[in-house]
Amino acid sequence: MFQQGLAEAATTIETHLHSVLAGFPDLPVVQGMGYAAGGGKRLRGYLVLEGARLHDVPQDRAIWPATAIEAIHAYSLVHDDLPCMDDDDLRRGLPTVHRKWDEGTAVLVGDALQTLGFELTLRPACHPDPAVRADLALSLARASGAQGMVLGQALDMAAETADTPLTLEQITDLQAGKTGALIVWSA
Repeated sequence: MFQQGLAEAATTIETHLHSVLAGFPDLPVVQGMGYAAGGGKRLRGYLVLEGARLHDVPQDRAIWPATAIEAIHAYSLVHDDLPCMDDDDLRRGLPTVHRKWDEGTAVLVGDALQTLGFELTLRPACHPDPAVRADLALSLARASGAQGMVLGQALDMAAETADTPLTLEQITDLQAGKTGALIVWSA
């Protein structure tokens, strides 16, 4: 049942994302957005849709933040794959965006996916109440910014450049996203 729900959500989110991107000009950056956001399990979006269902939020509204969180996730993967971060050549068995296009396009693809995530939560179709949409965007900003996902990436980079191997406690702190660990590792 879970696997079926996850697969259905993935299809719904993928279709919605492609319908949104269909209104954009056919440029490498937009092609890269669709490429980078393609595939994957869509677990984050599924959880948004399921949470909305549990609270009787109609799917035609919930699809917007579900797609938004997948756009944010895709942006993080594009940037994580860049040479200045992990320098990965493959993502989900395919060339990474900076390998398929170039580094500049990859940066723009990631930037565009990030801003698309916020745009999707702020669209009136997401919710008729502007205060609700603003709260969704604020939550997304906090979870993806310097107190959330970006912090996690910074801690990961600090761990990779530490002079000595990390202790189990420091690794645990990294997983928990504790900022004090960054200070210890960079000292």
